[in-house]
Amino acid sequence: MQKKLSLVLLLFCFFHATSPVAAQKKASFQSAGTEIGVYYYPEHWPEDQWERDIKRMAELGFEFIHLAEFAWSQLEPVEGQYEFDWLDKVVDLAAENQLKVIMCTPSPCVPAWLSTKHPEVLSVDKQGRRVHHNGSRLTASLANPIYQWYVERMVRKLGEKYGQDDRIWGWQIGNEPHIQTVYDYSPSAEKAFRKYVKEKYQTLDALNHAWGGAFWSYEFSAFEEIKIPNETITGTNPHALLDFQLYTAQEIANDINQQADLLRKHTLSGQWITTNYAYFKFLPNVDPFLTRSSLDFSAHTMYLTSNFLNTSGDELAHRLGSGMELSFSKELAASTHGYTGIMELQPGQINWGSLNAIPLPGAVRMWVWHAFGLGDEFICTYRFRQPLYGSEQYHHGIMMTDGVTVNRGGEEFVQALQEIEGIKGELDVNATSEYIQQSKTAFLMSYQNILDMENYKHHEDWDSWQHIYTYYTALKRMGVQVDFVQEDMEWSVAEHPFMVVPAYQIISQAMIAKLQQYVAEGGQLVISTRTGLKDPNGHLWEMKVQEPIWDLIGGEIQVYDHLPAAYPGKISFEDTTYPWHSWGTLLSPQGDTKTWASFSDQFYKDTPAITHKTQGKGSVTYIGAWSDNWDLEYQVLRKLYGQKLSFPLLDLPPYVFATFREGIWVAVNYTAQKQVIDIKKDSKLFFGSKELQPGQVVVWKEK
Repeated sequence: MQKKLSLVLLLFCFFHATSPVAAQKKASFQSAGTEIGVYYYPEHWPEDQWERDIKRMAELGFEFIHLAEFAWSQLEPVEGQYEFDWLDKVVDLAAENQLKVIMCTPSPCVPAWLSTKHPEVLSVDKQGRRVHHNGSRLTASLANPIYQWYVERMVRKLGEKYGQDDRIWGWQIGNEPHIQTVYDYSPSAEKAFRKYVKEKYQTLDALNHAWGGAFWSYEFSAFEEIKIPNETITGTNPHALLDFQLYTAQEIANDINQQADLLRKHTLSGQWITTNYAYFKFLPNVDPFLTRSSLDFSAHTMYLTSNFLNTSGDELAHRLGSGMELSFSKELAASTHGYTGIMELQPGQINWGSLNAIPLPGAVRMWVWHAFGLGDEFICTYRFRQPLYGSEQYHHGIMMTDGVTVNRGGEEFVQALQEIEGIKGELDVNATSEYIQQSKTAFLMSYQNILDMENYKHHEDWDSWQHIYTYYTALKRMGVQVDFVQEDMEWSVAEHPFMVVPAYQIISQAMIAKLQQYVAEGGQLVISTRTGLKDPNGHLWEMKVQEPIWDLIGGEIQVYDHLPAAYPGKISFEDTTYPWHSWGTLLSPQGDTKTWASFSDQFYKDTPAITHKTQGKGSVTYIGAWSDNWDLEYQVLRKLYGQKLSFPLLDLPPYVFATFREGIWVAVNYTAQKQVIDIKKDSKLFFGSKELQPGQVVVWKEK
């Protein structure tokens, strides 16, 4: 089915910010375009093949090489015995072929000699089982001081060795930070958790109050009595569980911060330091905002065809993957410092998904172009050669298993690389756009809220991440630039004329006041259901339902309802009805607050579900229900943004993306249907056509 897309591109250009952060970035990244590189594991291959492989990388057009994040046992094969000669040879070969180097710290893979001598450095799972040295990674107990000591020694050695080497472009801390067991229940973690809550609450009285200890006698007379909450053994106190989850996020961040701070003492000022965050939905205890002070930026990783991620769900989704997740991953990572790069992007089939289909011809090329269009400062593919042994044997690389033949996906990756290189002369880093400036949106993000809601869904179909994706996808359909923000960050109406606050369940009076100030100054605020149910301790307010936000939204919340999926309710908005079932909030507007949508059935038929109120120079839109097909939220946002913007809105179907970078438009199609892109006739077309087939890309520049 064809669907013509009116992009209204005549005057639009994405906003490219100029700031101290951007200026700092330009010291390490090229001024226009994207640098493209590749993972390489010389330790997996005979030494006499290294020169051939690295020369081939340069011939194919790669600009940097990524090394050593899993090589602890090669760098320190015996305790205190360091072997850097092999790594020196690879760095020399990279330099000879004009490839810059990303050097990594090898902390994800504890060597056998260390785990044998000190088994306590390994994490413990929910069942109380100590992890074995069994060929996996990320097995360490990050809270263990022995582990920390050995990591610090290795990082110091690497920093002393390569920190003053100008061939090293930058550093990556570990790889995809998380814990293999998700949470660590070891004695080291328990001790660190007690320290964490003691520092947070200071006194036992404060802790007992925050955890609601009077309920079921969950009170403590000494911090030493506290155990890690473990729901596999018995029911757990939800407040203690949330604190343990937040502690884990901090412990993961501490590992990164400590390594980064140590590296910083030894590295050249031009060498940047990052880590690559991955799969935010599946690793909710990993918070990139906790490493803002130590890293130069947050990189991100995304494998699109795992089939665990959010996709179109159509007949080609398993081959095209999740463009929404790629976009979300990029914008979330970029929000910590203002820019990012994608550290791992697959060049073909992967080996660990629920099914591992061949990408649709053209899909790999599309992914590279999409990453470029999104603004990634670099794109690194995982990996150059497909491994012949180990846990990733079926994970394709740029090269086939013979090591000399380029894979089909590799050919597409290289094609995109060459195409991007070919248009660098067309790029304009100073391109600006009133449309993007007028619609730029702050998206309030709270890992605490996500974890708390997932711990207590209250409806089996509630999915906090999908609720977030509902609003994010709607914004991307309108071509809106999204910056994720947190409570302690500063934002302004001038920078973010719009703000979305989705299901912000735990909220403080100070945060409510901050939102009220934002609205008073002219901000257009969108708040969704569940917001304001709990106080900062995660307790229900000793007030009426969500009463602290009543003044903000301009109405009283009477009650919230939940329905069976088989018997959804209906909401009427703009002469169309939309189904819902997981969460619906009944509202009573006050004063001049307008009703935008009402429930159209149930015993509370005609009760308002969505309201809108003008306050000061701004407005607040409260969306008190979550629709089943997620289209209601899109239509409400279109109404709001359409009223406020002086430009026509983009109207893209889900999973079709149009992005603008430095003067160049890129449109990609993650659906199974052909989409027709409305491109101005006098535009300069670089690649593709306005009839955008599944898995294809069109790139153009407006005159």
